[in-house]
Parts: sequence; C-alpha cells; structure tokens
Amino acid sequence: MTMQKAIGAALLVTGVLLLFFGYNEYQSLQSEVSEFFTGSPTDRALMMLIGGAISSVIGLVLVVRRG
Repeated sequence: MTMQKAIGAALLVTGVLLLFFGYNEYQSLQSEVSEFFTGSPTDRALMMLIGGAISSVIGLVLVVRRG
C-alpha cells in the first residue's frame, strides 16, 4: 500500500467517524432545542457533518485514484 492510499484510508475512516458522531450530535436534545429557537442545529453538529463529508470524499478519492 502506498503512502497516498494509506493517508486516503485514514481520511476515509476519520470522515466516516465524524459523520457518525456528527449525526448523533445533530439528533441530541441540545441540538433539537437550538434548532427550535434559532432555526439551525448547533455549530458543533454542523462542523462535524461538514468535516466528515469533506474528509470522506478526499479519502475516497485518494484510495480509488490510480498511480
């Protein structure tokens, strides 16, 4: 496994974990209350979801990319 693919795999795993924890944070009571009053979930939930999505995409591209 090349260094690029190893970094891609690490980013992919990290991204999936961030998506999982971000979704749990999004469904939390604190986020629901914040969304009720402000119209948007907590910043922490959004940052975890966005960071997880970006990390997952970059990791997938690095793992799948040839040469």
